[in-house]
Amino acid sequence: MKTLRLLAIIPTALAMSLALTEANLAQTPTIQINRNSQPDPLILNGKSGGTVKSNCGNITTEPSQVIQVTESLPYLRLTVESQGKPTLLIDGPGGRFCVLADSYSGGKSELSGYWQAGKYSLYVGELSPQQYTYTLSISQKNK
Repeated sequence: MKTLRLLAIIPTALAMSLALTEANLAQTPTIQINRNSQPDPLILNGKSGGTVKSNCGNITTEPSQVIQVTESLPYLRLTVESQGKPTLLIDGPGGRFCVLADSYSGGKSELSGYWQAGKYSLYVGELSPQQYTYTLSISQKNK
């Protein structure tokens, strides 16, 4: 009887292990940003939009990018470009902010200024129900 019970436990343990491994693989990697981060600008790509309707456009349930600002920075600029109408939802230590594209930024979603140290979850959204390839630029240079 013990042999049969052990054989029943092994597939269950294996399935649980695979499920936990898959969940860990689905997490968005964290990118470290400090005063000497290179290259500058750091360019990241992904798909904008998602199935969650928010006040900041259509977003995904998980962040598009996660950045860890390791020390307070006097200036940091995030710019999102895509063929659509991109939005940028930033959830960080200072609160939650929605950045919409405007004519001043040439149709890009852009936020710049002082950034305190901490972890920031970035959701690249889209005002339309479609998805587009986006480019996220992170720079410490003041244009």
